[in-house]
Amino acid sequence: MDEFRKLTTQEKALRINLSRAIYGSFAEIGAGQEVAANFFKVGGASGTVAKTMSAYDMKFSDAIYGVGDRYVCEDRLMRMLDHEYVLLPERLPHRIETTRFFAFADTVEVLNYERTNQGHGWIGLRFQLKPQSEPNDCIIHVKMHDNDPLQQQYSLGIVGVNMLYSCMFLSDPEEMLMSLLDGLTARRIEIDMFRISGPDFKHVDNRLMALKMVKNGLTKAAMFGPDGNVMQPSDELYKKNVLVLRGRFRPPTHVNVDMLLTSRRHFKQEPDVTRSNIVLLSELTLNDLSSDGKVDEKDFLHRCDILCSLGQNVLISNYFEYYRLVEYLSKITRGKKIGIIMGIYALQKVFDEKTYENIRGGILECFASLFGTNVKIYVYPALRPDATLFTLKDFENELPPNLKNLFRYLIDNNKMEDVSDADTRKLHIISDNVLAMIRKGEPGWEKFVPHKVEEAIREQRLFDLPAADTADVTIVPEAQP
Repeated sequence: MDEFRKLTTQEKALRINLSRAIYGSFAEIGAGQEVAANFFKVGGASGTVAKTMSAYDMKFSDAIYGVGDRYVCEDRLMRMLDHEYVLLPERLPHRIETTRFFAFADTVEVLNYERTNQGHGWIGLRFQLKPQSEPNDCIIHVKMHDNDPLQQQYSLGIVGVNMLYSCMFLSDPEEMLMSLLDGLTARRIEIDMFRISGPDFKHVDNRLMALKMVKNGLTKAAMFGPDGNVMQPSDELYKKNVLVLRGRFRPPTHVNVDMLLTSRRHFKQEPDVTRSNIVLLSELTLNDLSSDGKVDEKDFLHRCDILCSLGQNVLISNYFEYYRLVEYLSKITRGKKIGIIMGIYALQKVFDEKTYENIRGGILECFASLFGTNVKIYVYPALRPDATLFTLKDFENELPPNLKNLFRYLIDNNKMEDVSDADTRKLHIISDNVLAMIRKGEPGWEKFVPHKVEEAIREQRLFDLPAADTADVTIVPEAQP
């Protein structure tokens, strides 16, 4: 057999069955028992399967795993893993010294008869890498795009076998991640959340795994919170009022913070925004993470560390055009207000018709998404080279004649708004200049960034800050803008 050829689903299942040290349970809800079925079909399942079950009825599921409001969610998955895993050493004490136990679980919603829903599910594995060791967890969320429920179930079965195989036989986290779609494509099934944790994976930064998911095409967007824990975007943003700032954040400066705070004040005043329902997102696109097609992972983590220190939720996306980002968010927020914070020079690119040359409907088709029913853009001003302020009024005067009426329509219908209370005293701050000062150890960069950013850069020596610049310095907390 060619050592570089990927194993088929059947070959992976058979190898697991023939490994007498791997033994465990399968609990599957919502899409049949497609994963366990693969192990039965190839033969030798008695060497792998301790139990397989499906508590399909809600009452049975509640009786076993506890009462919950939702059944296709991470909380239900974790309850399933908690319940099933402890039964293995409890009921099989004679195997503890020689067996690598595992508990596999999934809770899934496949395409309904009317085909009106999005097939998706949570899949998890709790597993040992050696007998008598503490277990690890691998958790993913999938979206299934096949237009047939049987094909979705079939895809799910493949992903489950891939997960068990990768966790038991592969050691590199990125290789484990990429192998989950062996035999499939992201057009059929999308992985938009991945987390691996436990004593054998303490070295893994799951924020980096989120980046790898987007970079390698497993999904278009991934998300993590201020604590660094990865999130499933559809869960976190469902029916929320979302306000997004896209940027490089290299590093975040006073301008970035002012953009967020002032735009949030405007967003809160919208009549269709519930203040307690607002989620702020700092978005990094692959374009902003790479200038030559290669992503500097160290630099990425530096930016993440700082954004997390500022209490920000971070979205990593492959949506280079703003209208694609809005289309993605609109499917999740389900009609709730979406706000996009944009510098006025970024708005120039949005109104550049060349951007839409390859789109059949051109600028009008894309604007229909970007300026949808519940979308508003908050435009942050800039300083011109002559030190005058550049705002929407000036922007309109510089538009070509064929776009002026379109611009006026958007203004008249409250689709765009100047951030009129921006702190213009800080508009001279340019992040590239601040980054250059940090790398040179040049004094004075501290006054251009928030206190928490300065603190993080000094303590962790981010952005290649010279060692001489990390000496004890008295940092005076600044007033928040």
